Amino acid sequence: MKYVWASGTDTGKVREHNEDALYPAESGSSDNTILLMVADGMGGAVAGEIASRIAVEAASEQPTDATIEPSDRVLAGNSAVILATEEDRSLAGMGTTMTLVRLDPDGVAAFAHVGDSRAYLLHDGELTQLTDDHSLVGELVTLGRISKEEARHHPHRHLVTRVLGLGPIPIDTFEINLEPGDRILLCSDGLTDMVSDIMIEEILSAGEGVEPTAWALIEQANAAGGVDNTTVVVVDATE
Repeated sequence: MKYVWASGTDTGKVREHNEDALYPAESGSSDNTILLMVADGMGGAVAGEIASRIAVEAASEQPTDATIEPSDRVLAGNSAVILATEEDRSLAGMGTTMTLVRLDPDGVAAFAHVGDSRAYLLHDGELTQLTDDHSLVGELVTLGRISKEEARHHPHRHLVTRVLGLGPIPIDTFEINLEPGDRILLCSDGLTDMVSDIMIEEILSAGEGVEPTAWALIEQANAAGGVDNTTVVVVDATE
């Protein structure tokens, strides 16, 4: 299996700082194991962008191969953010989401996830959300009390219940088997708060390459208001 990917991030139309981080920051292709991730930081002043950057750096600094589990990378990111707050108490309370996938040459996608950033799979033109939102509204959706569309506009949609940097955390992990033609999207909630799953599916299915698709998603979020930073990674699985 060969993978082709592109990533993009934008501050949006309201925020002064970009608190998102991603890996890798450039487009590429490979038939070897690759690592992709998105993190969305939170905290006072610029602490959010510090948290996401530290977590991504710690999670990506080990060799990209199948010997390191995705969950161990997220744990490394968590430890690094905690250590940073211990060394600089002005950063106390900062945290970050992290959604990470390791793509192996045999087509296995191994995920590790904390927070309300998301991973999606587009398979045969149908979009599926792979990750659960660790947030108040995410739990309400799971319980069937509100719909996913209602969650996008809920006044408490930004109350995240699980993040890196605040102590020990459970990590969601799972694997899926990819087929040629599948497309994966990793994104921060700056996209999903602004753009419906139906529109995301349309953009991912439009037949464009990974780079124009990534920027089309970001542009759509900004056209809808761009109230948050938007970060995406789009990857295609090919023969």
